[in-house]
Amino acid sequence: MNKPVDINRGKPVEIGVEDLHEPLTYGVEAFVSPEYAKAERELLWPKVWQMAGRVEEVPNVGDYITYEIGDDSIIVFRTAPDTLKAYHNVCPHRGRRLIDTPDGKNNACGHKNKIVCGFHGWTFDLDGKNIYVHEPQDWKNQLTAEDTALSKVKVDTWGGWIFINMDLEAVPLEEYLGDAARILGPFQFEKMRYKWRQWVIFDCNWKTALEAFMEPYHVAGTHTQMLEHGDYYAYSAAYGLHGVSGFDQRNPDLMMKQSSTITRAGKGEDPRVSTYELQNEIYTTVNNASTTETLVNAARRLVDELPEGTPAPEVIKHWLASARADDAARGVEWPTITPEQMAEAGLAWHVFPNMSILQGITFALCYRSRPYGDDPNKCIFESYAIERFPEGQEPKTEWVYAEATGEKWGMVLAQDFGNMAAVQKGMRSRGFRGTLPNPHQEQKITNFHRNLAHVMGTGSPRLLKK
Repeated sequence: MNKPVDINRGKPVEIGVEDLHEPLTYGVEAFVSPEYAKAERELLWPKVWQMAGRVEEVPNVGDYITYEIGDDSIIVFRTAPDTLKAYHNVCPHRGRRLIDTPDGKNNACGHKNKIVCGFHGWTFDLDGKNIYVHEPQDWKNQLTAEDTALSKVKVDTWGGWIFINMDLEAVPLEEYLGDAARILGPFQFEKMRYKWRQWVIFDCNWKTALEAFMEPYHVAGTHTQMLEHGDYYAYSAAYGLHGVSGFDQRNPDLMMKQSSTITRAGKGEDPRVSTYELQNEIYTTVNNASTTETLVNAARRLVDELPEGTPAPEVIKHWLASARADDAARGVEWPTITPEQMAEAGLAWHVFPNMSILQGITFALCYRSRPYGDDPNKCIFESYAIERFPEGQEPKTEWVYAEATGEKWGMVLAQDFGNMAAVQKGMRSRGFRGTLPNPHQEQKITNFHRNLAHVMGTGSPRLLKK
């Protein structure tokens, strides 16, 4: 067992949710320390629920995917029409991996009716039971079914995602997700399907990569082209292990421009025009994600369908009704979500430890990051879009490795990538005294480190005030 690293290099300080509203700081060991990265393998990843994939990736009995995290590899199998089972990807005989990850891939997928070890031919059925051992008599009848079976992993689903947990005593997934599951449930993510999915090996810690997408506070400094389309003042809040951020109503006169959701009017004198400009800017610069083609096209028609001077609330109401009708005509049903539910859901969620969801009525843009080997300065970063499609018309997708360029990822994500490696370098500087997160707009990140410190047994973020 690795010894936990104190990220404060001092006496641990317990920080409660109420303290997250105060100016806090924490050190950089969680991002740059090799010892901390090794400790995560023992204290973090085997103990938490992690998103391993989507249910749509294993539609038929015998379909499987693998999920790689550190030295651990997990196989998730569809064993019956309504059943998933998960196992450690290792043969109990001599430890060979049962399913290899192809070169250049971040996971394996396929179909098997049984699992055969490529070393000595030991064979297992989809329920993990050993059904063949070569020369079993040599063990003098000492082998048991438990000795020869695959090691089980907990598996469950929520929102169309597959989650695994290596701790067989872990709390149920629904309890782990808590308020996040309740608040996001109305979006019915399980009815969405992959639109595209990409991954890259990047020069930063997995937490550095994830945090680049956990707050809109950076928009004014990073995505300056967005400023002409809206005000991005943000709030953030903690929900147990998880957290949310959204747009704050800083100015009552900008209430429609400062909606808590992505469906807002934008900045401009004519909300018919600004609504379209904001939607088009998001769609074209965020890799055809964070909104949908239906919403963009419905916004484009606003100047033709509404008279000049139409108030922003009426513009938004007409726009959403028009887009909903367009989707219905092509066979896409919208979920029933009240304005109160939309407001509580905010803009984007962090699901502890390594998943982000930026949700919309019929879509979501999601991120996942994982360690890359033993190097705390590298990670596997993944982004994907899911969306509602007419039944049977979803695109066929697979994980695609894409270099971190605007051509592959879109302007906005490429701008974020430019920060990630530079932040990782900066945190290794002798002159960096520790992070100073915004108590209002970056509380989601501080809550992440508060919970991370608890899991790792290290010092929590500490108050700046004396």
